[in-house]
Amino acid sequence: MALDGGVVFEDFFPAMVENLGSEGFIKELCNGFRLLMDRGRGVITFESLKRNSGLLGLEGMTCDEELLCMLREGDLDGDGCLNEMEFCTLMFRLSPALMQTSKDLLEDALACDDQLF
Repeated sequence: MALDGGVVFEDFFPAMVENLGSEGFIKELCNGFRLLMDRGRGVITFESLKRNSGLLGLEGMTCDEELLCMLREGDLDGDGCLNEMEFCTLMFRLSPALMQTSKDLLEDALACDDQLF
């Protein structure tokens, strides 16, 4: 999938879930968070994201505004940073296939719940 500015995003998350299992996948997301976080603050800041953007393959392809936009997209509590939960939630939201799988699982659970009552 091509994003604005020519950046190409391939959704590898479903294959990772299949290969690693759900717990293994979450563990890998947490490892990714730790790679990007500011070690002193324990969150992903603009500065830590900019410093580590090369780990995402984005070095030289993003401007400061794009990095700030990434942070704003996932910042649920409004502190300007991403904690581990916000990061993992954002990663799920960026994966169309995982979002569809989650939606299907929720609908199945609700259908089972309806049958019980």
